Amino acid sequence: MAKKTPATTNAQTSKEPGLVKRFITYVEDSRAELRKVTWPSAAETRKATIAVVGFIAVMALILGLIDLGLSSIIKSILS
Repeated sequence: MAKKTPATTNAQTSKEPGLVKRFITYVEDSRAELRKVTWPSAAETRKATIAVVGFIAVMALILGLIDLGLSSIIKSILS
């Protein structure tokens, strides 16, 4: 009579690469994509940063004034 061998697990029979190999492939692909990126110059970055900070300052001022107005209205209603 032939001797039975234990059944192989799904991990052994699957053709998928291991976790480490998939991670290495992911890192290599990510580096290749980052090489394709056109990065902004320092001057462009500085201009964009100034624009964002300016916009935030203006919005903070507007929202602060709105809050001040609404809080004074609420105080006058409640008193």
